[in-house]
Amino acid sequence: MIGQMLEAIAHRGPDARDTWTSLPVVLGHNRLSIIDLSADGTQPMRGFGSVIVFNGEIYNYKELRQQLEALGDRFRTKTDTEVILAAYRRYGTSCVDHFIGMWALALWDEEKRLLFCSRDRFGIKPFHYLQEGERFYFGSEYKALRPSPIFSNALNIDHALRGLQLGWNAYRDESYYDKIKTLPAGCNLLIQSGQITVSRYWDVSTKQHQAGSFENHAEQFRSLFLDSIRLHMRSDVEIGSCLSGGLDSSAITASAGTLFPSTKLKTFTVYYEGENAVDERPWVREVLNQYPQFQPYYFQPTDDDIQTSFDRAIYHADVPLAGSSPISQYFVMRLAAQENVKVLLDGQGSDEYLGGYLHSFYRLIGGKFKGWNFSAMHKEWQAHTAMQSMTGSKKRDVLLKSILAGVSTEQKLYELEYKRYLPFLGKSHHTPFNLSKQQGSRLNQFLYHLTFSTSLPTLLQFEDRNSMAFSIESRVPFLDHRLVEFAFSLSDDNKIHRGETKRLLRHSLGGILPAAIASRKDKKGFVTPGEVKWLRGPLSYLLEGDLKKLDFIDAKLANQVVSDFKRGDNRYANLVWRLVVLQDWCAKYA
Repeated sequence: MIGQMLEAIAHRGPDARDTWTSLPVVLGHNRLSIIDLSADGTQPMRGFGSVIVFNGEIYNYKELRQQLEALGDRFRTKTDTEVILAAYRRYGTSCVDHFIGMWALALWDEEKRLLFCSRDRFGIKPFHYLQEGERFYFGSEYKALRPSPIFSNALNIDHALRGLQLGWNAYRDESYYDKIKTLPAGCNLLIQSGQITVSRYWDVSTKQHQAGSFENHAEQFRSLFLDSIRLHMRSDVEIGSCLSGGLDSSAITASAGTLFPSTKLKTFTVYYEGENAVDERPWVREVLNQYPQFQPYYFQPTDDDIQTSFDRAIYHADVPLAGSSPISQYFVMRLAAQENVKVLLDGQGSDEYLGGYLHSFYRLIGGKFKGWNFSAMHKEWQAHTAMQSMTGSKKRDVLLKSILAGVSTEQKLYELEYKRYLPFLGKSHHTPFNLSKQQGSRLNQFLYHLTFSTSLPTLLQFEDRNSMAFSIESRVPFLDHRLVEFAFSLSDDNKIHRGETKRLLRHSLGGILPAAIASRKDKKGFVTPGEVKWLRGPLSYLLEGDLKKLDFIDAKLANQVVSDFKRGDNRYANLVWRLVVLQDWCAKYA
């Protein structure tokens, strides 16, 4: 059975496979060799009184190793895995407080007969498990747990409805299956004497307390960001970078080029041409002109690529795709794999905690309204609507939504979106989510939930699955917890000011980021033509699926929404995409 579990996720680690058994514990691991490529790095790894299987990277492992050696520890490998074993013996479960990195790990303490599991602060690396009585199975993907005798493919309807109505594919400890649980980000899980306990070891404070000038804050952010890039560039294999031409990927790539000018970094870009398509290559060239040592690679997916790759992308995703952009990301990873790159830098996280999304303005302006600071409210409203060239009704719409955001909690706003923004298809009318109340400014409360509840967890789900589908380790330097903690400690105007998003990032990388990109005001995201063009072209067969099998939704209304789309109504194209992809996924996997 362990062999079947490992084979199901062989793509995550094709370089070595091994198991360790000391009943009732069995640990197995597929290795993707990144640090210390010798056989010394094979897992499960035993040492310092414990045995570990570990997925991820501890980027500050060299510094930790030096600290532990000064305390008397001696190492036989050059791996970060062995550093975890030593840190656990020295600090116990609080060892994770010392880590800068991404991880999902399970460590068996042979003396205490204790299984210690942990997931990194943001959930960059996945950890799913099944538990029944004293039986406990865990793995990096749903498919690893299918061979378990206690697996059931019964659908978690709440999770399906969140995905359908909100586009969330990750939420707390839930999954698309009733039986499979997910270890939440920033949490440890302990099993001893048959008892399971889950506890949070880290959270970020949303209280804004940093004093000082914006210029000083920008310099501090620059220093932290460059240190994060330096750590994320540690590897014994070649590193490449995703380069969309947007602010985030350009900031990462340009910073890597500045810190490591002799490295011929390979960059990877997917683009589209044609009506309503987004082609970011002109912006990519801005980076390449400033850093001529980069080696760019481009790919334009054809309709045939979309059609022939869709089933495979769905298989690797583990969940129904919330939109079409993960398909583009899938092609980026495939392109990198074709060029023999095993590690990629990517820009996830910046939009969430630095205020990159345009609907952040509703909370910023609304927060001024709630605080009776009408002058500041008017200035931000005017600046935002002018920056986005809004007139008339659109300006009034922003004002009304901002006032609503100012007087409502995040829970109330998402409840409104869940049942009112799109046709509500669920038969059950209870709200299947609960967003905690946070302190700090109205904007910071919103950014907190983007980072930990509503947006980023889903993006990280696809980041991991798409990269690992091609045996690539994807690294996200913006999610260095030191950066995130610092950003949340700052006042709102460090993040958004007078219509300018991600102000701190734009102004902190002077001389590094091409000026044309630093001053970009159009927010594109990872745009694809999928929800409309693909559903009417290479993926049109999805529109013919039998929605009656989704017995938890209003089939009559769902069929009407799909029929309207077929007749040319694009108003609910995103919902149609989610609906037909959910049906297709359920037919195959639930």
